[in-house]
Amino acid sequence: MNIGLYQSASALSALERWQESVAQNIMSSQSTAYRKRTVSFSTEAAGEIHADERGRSGSGHGQPAIFPRAAAAIDFGKGETQATRRDFDVAIQGDGFFSVQSASGARAYTRCGEFQLRADRTLVTGSGDQVLGEGGAPIALLPGGGPLQINPDGSLVQGETSLGRISVVKFSDPAALKPIAGGLFVAKPGVEGTPVEQPELLQGYIETSNVSALREMVDLVVISRAYEANQKIITTVDQQMQKVLDALG
Repeated sequence: MNIGLYQSASALSALERWQESVAQNIMSSQSTAYRKRTVSFSTEAAGEIHADERGRSGSGHGQPAIFPRAAAAIDFGKGETQATRRDFDVAIQGDGFFSVQSASGARAYTRCGEFQLRADRTLVTGSGDQVLGEGGAPIALLPGGGPLQINPDGSLVQGETSLGRISVVKFSDPAALKPIAGGLFVAKPGVEGTPVEQPELLQGYIETSNVSALREMVDLVVISRAYEANQKIITTVDQQMQKVLDALG
């Protein structure tokens, strides 16, 4: 068995995974509060390589067989703040996520503060998920109550009436969040968010994605060159093996 052939094939698989993440980042780089997908690489031992058939796996006399391994993750670094001057747009300057509730009743989290007002005057996300206040109740505006004011601490005031506070929670380990459609995240079972006491909200602003399109394009070039190099290794090894087979008849 030529171990180099399998190592290069494993490298191609890892590079394809990286390319998929980069492509997704480029495609979503203009989406509000999108979080960059990342891929980290490490090595994984898979037994030993022996020069002859007398060696036995685990004997400690062979060379370790090392294969590349790719692991996907999410970069939760902050994006830039962009002014929109819309009353229902809100950006989180510090840590945390807005709490929302989908039509199915599931709790989810997002950094996207492009909110809208539903026909029944409930504050919702662009996809229709209800924005939650402290205590977990949806936020409803008063009919004819005037413009909405969202203070930096998340408190809501319409005219002279207080409507509570927007729920902003944080997680000690962001890896406990799993991305789903619509720029939302759901927490793993048993994981609870902690309320942010001073969320530092900005009304009339949105948070952009934390993706640098230029950086992603550079990564695509790196991936392409690495992919070509491993393809050449596979082709060379295949040709050498064919020569050996031809010589042996």
